[in-house]
Amino acid sequence: MRNKKLTNIILNRLNLRKFKLRRFHFSYKSAVRFLIRFFLATVAITFIFRFVPIPCSAYMLQQKITHLLDGDFEYTTRHQWVSIDDIAWPMQLAVIAAEDQQFPEHYGFDFSAIEKAFKHNQKSKRTRGASTISQQTAKNLYLWHGQSWLRKGIEVPATLLLETLWSKKRILEVYLNLAEFGEGIYGVEAASQFYFKKPAKNLSQNEAALLAAVLPNPIIYKVNAPGPYTKRRQFWIQHQMNQLGKSYLQKLD
Repeated sequence: MRNKKLTNIILNRLNLRKFKLRRFHFSYKSAVRFLIRFFLATVAITFIFRFVPIPCSAYMLQQKITHLLDGDFEYTTRHQWVSIDDIAWPMQLAVIAAEDQQFPEHYGFDFSAIEKAFKHNQKSKRTRGASTISQQTAKNLYLWHGQSWLRKGIEVPATLLLETLWSKKRILEVYLNLAEFGEGIYGVEAASQFYFKKPAKNLSQNEAALLAAVLPNPIIYKVNAPGPYTKRRQFWIQHQMNQLGKSYLQKLD
């Protein structure tokens, strides 16, 4: 009798272990299937976004939801999509000069800039970023802002996807239409209309450099109230624009 009970206990434990293994196998397969479907859906959406205006970004939605949860129901978003042909060439050149001068050459990542930023951040209290325009576009479009390793890890394949499916000109176009230039102000057209009362196609070099100067943090640095740092950065960007020249944009074709 005792042996029979012992046998039943062993069999029950073995069956339980088999059930757990089957459940784990099922969960693993389900997770893999979900990831594959999610990846294919992202590829399809990214391919469609190659051709059509993009109405909003993940970051814009995140900010809207955050303000609503905080009880700020008066928060408004200014955003108007325009073709890159309706964005003045100084504005296109200004963001390249300010954010990513190797943009026409790299495949999404500037490893030289990453190395320099790493060495600088080890010595200085003011951190320096090394994100390319492609990385920033992927982050604004699909991800959330922050310094988590998860976000940075997802940013890598998202950036490679943009570089694979889009032209450099398209990446720049989307970047200029989704970048934040002040609280609730997204895209260069909305920024130009709000700050300078003119369309983006009429921006001057000075105005373009000022808009590009606040891109590191448009909440701290103000276009309509530029501090000493913003003015110095604006002057530096203008100098870099003169060094690169309008013809530099031909590399995007």
